[in-house]
Amino acid sequence: MNVLYESKLPTKRWIAYDLPGNVGWIAWNVCLFLLLKQGITWFSVLAIIPAILMLIGVIELISERMAKLDWVLPKARLYCGFGSLTVGGVLGIPVAAAGLIAAQGNLCWWMLAGACLCALFAWLIFREYHPQGQEGSRT
Repeated sequence: MNVLYESKLPTKRWIAYDLPGNVGWIAWNVCLFLLLKQGITWFSVLAIIPAILMLIGVIELISERMAKLDWVLPKARLYCGFGSLTVGGVLGIPVAAAGLIAAQGNLCWWMLAGACLCALFAWLIFREYHPQGQEGSRT
């Protein structure tokens, strides 16, 4: 049985969550690109893991938009999209913190901020999805 999950999140709040979340994953990936341009280190390799999860989530969310599935998603798509973004952001926090502790440069501060934004705002949207018919209407 394929349970559908629906968000009743108001559009204005969705946008308020979506924009800083996008800034977060974009900041992480731009910083990772800049790190890799400087050379491959243990930190840049470790930072690829959250980036992959974030990009999986973004690709899934783009495919959901193209399929017009914004508000109602199968469980697998919900977890692949917002779940991957949330986990990528959460994993990015200790990775960036490790980079800060090991003095890997100023980009770590931007990566930490990006991971926090990605984790928080992806989670805020993710938690708004419930099995269809369990929440009030979207306004």
